[in-house]
Amino acid sequence: MHVLRAQFRIETQRALEFAASRGFGVIVVADERGPRASHVPFVLTERGGHTVVQIHFTAKNPLVALADGSRRFLLIVTGDDAYVSNDWYASRDNVSTWLYEAVHLSGVAHLRGLDENRGHGDALLAISEARLPKEPWDLAQMEPGKRESMLAAIRVVDLVVDEVEGQAKLNQHKSDADHVAVADRLARSEESGHRRLARKMQALRQGLGYEMP
Repeated sequence: MHVLRAQFRIETQRALEFAASRGFGVIVVADERGPRASHVPFVLTERGGHTVVQIHFTAKNPLVALADGSRRFLLIVTGDDAYVSNDWYASRDNVSTWLYEAVHLSGVAHLRGLDENRGHGDALLAISEARLPKEPWDLAQMEPGKRESMLAAIRVVDLVVDEVEGQAKLNQHKSDADHVAVADRLARSEESGHRRLARKMQALRQGLGYEMP
């Protein structure tokens, strides 16, 4: 990840927490033909002193064969983003930009045995279902034959993380007046992601004269 400015950097632990809270990203890996990618849900765990991203692919996904214990995988996890027009600022002659949050996790990928499939499925469902306001659903509620057939159709991969990079570009380098002007614009947006970014900008610089709390 190209870090634009030091003040945009997300500290490592917070970057891991951000990734875990999102739970969905894009895996990128290169083979002899160039880069390949898949969109995946994931579970973030600690094992043996290492952060491990556990994901799964369908068994026929070409990325399965690339998880050979030596090749590096990259997981890209993104949050909300918003375009900022240059005439939103309080001061003149600013440049239009894009605000966003993103974390990159990279490391060597290892293919797990088929006996790992059920444990991975249970862990992924537990985390995903906990985000919903309802009684959790789990694999035990599925017809056993169908469950085993579906589990047999996936392969589990561990990405052992050795590099964590994160950026939250939220106008940290702008003046208070420009920061407030953009946050106010985003707070009035119809898009919920824009309003979430506005709240984070307000949290960065509390006590300023924002139009909306």
